[in-house]
Amino acid sequence: MATQATVYIVDDDESVRRSLRWLIESAHFAVETFGSGEAFLDSYDPSQPGCLILDIRMTGMSGLDVQRQLIDRKFTLPVIVMTGHADVPVCTNAFKAGAFDFIEKPADDKVLIGAIGKALAADAQHRRRNNVEPDQLARLKGLSPRESEVMELIIKGRNQKQIAMDLNISLQTAAKHRAKVLTKLGVANDVELTRLVMTI
Repeated sequence: MATQATVYIVDDDESVRRSLRWLIESAHFAVETFGSGEAFLDSYDPSQPGCLILDIRMTGMSGLDVQRQLIDRKFTLPVIVMTGHADVPVCTNAFKAGAFDFIEKPADDKVLIGAIGKALAADAQHRRRNNVEPDQLARLKGLSPRESEVMELIIKGRNQKQIAMDLNISLQTAAKHRAKVLTKLGVANDVELTRLVMTI
């Protein structure tokens, strides 16, 4: 069963954490709150899907420091930056550090919930892509040298007759290699093959 996504809130203002928790839970999202960036980083499990609502200006570790730590640890959790002190440099630095969105306090409820929905969708898409990639790579490595050549020509748009001519093999042999490539990679046709390879 899929793990439910969690919205993490990191803000050193307890009243803000309480109001955000109420709002987000009322939209039927799971929520965890933290009073500092250190506390969040100490407990965060990167295998857990979700997104992070992060205050920029906090005592101790700032929001930008938390973002840098996420990057250093190769965590890809989408970050929605929130601040009551928005200015261009702060916004620029947040996006440079990989922020998914930037929202000024007090946040409009619909805008925030919409941003959370988009961030969770982006996280889910990223996780699906990463989860299938090892299997895709294993399948590619399972191709023979000749099958790999045929695959490359298919991706370049060459038809079966052209593949046979390019590799100096019979049309029947080219057809057999193409069929094996599709079967081994678990795709139905050349379009699906191209899409698969381009996403790796």
